Amino acid sequence: MNPVAFEVFGMPIRWYGIIIASGVLIAFFVSYLLAKKKGLDFDIITDGFLWSFPFAIIGARLYYVAFEYKNYHSFMDVINIRNGGMAIHGGLIGGLLVAYIFTRVKKINFFEYIDVIIPGVILAQAIGRWGNFMNQEAHGGPVSEAFISKFPHFIQQGMLINGRYYHPTFLYESIWNLIVFAILIFILYKKKNQHGIVIGSYMVLYSLGRFFIEGLRTDSLMFFGLRTAQIISLIGIVVGAVIIFMANRNSKKKII
Repeated sequence: MNPVAFEVFGMPIRWYGIIIASGVLIAFFVSYLLAKKKGLDFDIITDGFLWSFPFAIIGARLYYVAFEYKNYHSFMDVINIRNGGMAIHGGLIGGLLVAYIFTRVKKINFFEYIDVIIPGVILAQAIGRWGNFMNQEAHGGPVSEAFISKFPHFIQQGMLINGRYYHPTFLYESIWNLIVFAILIFILYKKKNQHGIVIGSYMVLYSLGRFFIEGLRTDSLMFFGLRTAQIISLIGIVVGAVIIFMANRNSKKKII
């Protein structure tokens, strides 16, 4: 498995970066289509993205480095993301926090806008997991050849690391994220006036899948012997459920 796609003036361009960038562009396009369908100002989404995305990248990297600090010995090590080493939870925290501040400054409804953005986010996550595949990371524990033989040949080859086969957990999460994407699109059109229900559902569904998939992984970030992604997932389920409850309650008040 070669993580380098090609070189430009001797500088290697990695599949990881290409795939992440592709996911972001597709998410941006999906947000455009949904915003247009919902009659929202896409210029506001663009401005919010320009503020939020850099902080999402910074958050994703700092979150990862904070739990793996022993492996980083200089500032250059910290900012070098070409080999991977970013945590989606850190990216979500950083990006959503800045997006919320942005909507407060602009005096617009955070939940109304984030509901048309978040389906693109989960789709980008589904695509981004293939960057992990190209880096041969974010996999699970060892599996038998009989087990891995049920997967396509290129998956088998990618999960053959140092003579052993491993769980393609990146694939499990990518598929789950695609399912969540479809559910969120359905909810967005089914629950038209319940602002916040899409991001709430995202937090519950993504966190639910991530909790179980994380249990299979061998590279989990740890906090006092516990997998941080599972801790954050449990918190995400609770917070998401509260947001859904509030969205439903607020919509009923408007009807009355």
